[in-house]
Amino acid sequence: MTERTIVAITGASSGIGAVFARKLAAEHDLLLIARRQERLEALAAELGEAYGTNIEVLPADLAEETALARVAERVRNERRLALLVNNAGFGTKGLFWESDLAMQERMHKLHVMATVRLTHAALEGMVARGFGGIINVASVSAFVRSPGSVSYGATKSWMTAFTEGLYVELKNARSNVVVQALCPGFTYSEFHDTMAVSRSGLAGPKFWMSAEDVVDASLDGLRRRKLFVIPGWRYRLLTMLLTKIPTAARLKMESAAGHVKLARQKQARLTRS
Repeated sequence: MTERTIVAITGASSGIGAVFARKLAAEHDLLLIARRQERLEALAAELGEAYGTNIEVLPADLAEETALARVAERVRNERRLALLVNNAGFGTKGLFWESDLAMQERMHKLHVMATVRLTHAALEGMVARGFGGIINVASVSAFVRSPGSVSYGATKSWMTAFTEGLYVELKNARSNVVVQALCPGFTYSEFHDTMAVSRSGLAGPKFWMSAEDVVDASLDGLRRRKLFVIPGWRYRLLTMLLTKIPTAARLKMESAAGHVKLARQKQARLTRS
């Protein structure tokens, strides 16, 4: 009997991370990583009953050094690891200089340093075995500058550049390991609920996608070894245009769009009050 491989997913307690777990549970054992232990245990019970999957729950705040070191060591020592999904993340609202500095630093630790540490831990074994994959969940925000999300856009831009660099290194090493930068746009999940941001103040309904569609696009792209996966034709068109026009013109467009975004958010706040 062939030994089952294992998939490690960060931010697995809800949203895109939980959907990855549900999509992959039938064929893989799972290592589910997130802060909310009760959520992880409930998901593990659900999937274990449905698929008979062996699931390990690892509660951890990856923005904390001790917890990150513990998770990285667990990932490094897993010889059955077939896929790492670096999905943990969060957003903030408000202009950068007016926002809480501790939250800005925490975002960089989670999006950047946790991704660095866990990817390094996973690749060490994957490259040696000649098998495996890493999905770094970035965002369309990697290609767009927007007021109120400076650190978010910057860290997601870093994730795409980091993944692209890994792709080149793995190609040069002739490794079979595949890496992917998943860049979704607005996605129905708890992400914006946690931020207490009105969805209607961000974008029209045509620009919102389900987490299921995002994960399906990612897994299809992984099978086809695509480096960048941007779910939804509207977002693919948007990113294609933004990466082709001159920087000055792009910044002018983004500034105009930023005025509209801030006005929508202000109107949404007035409506709620």
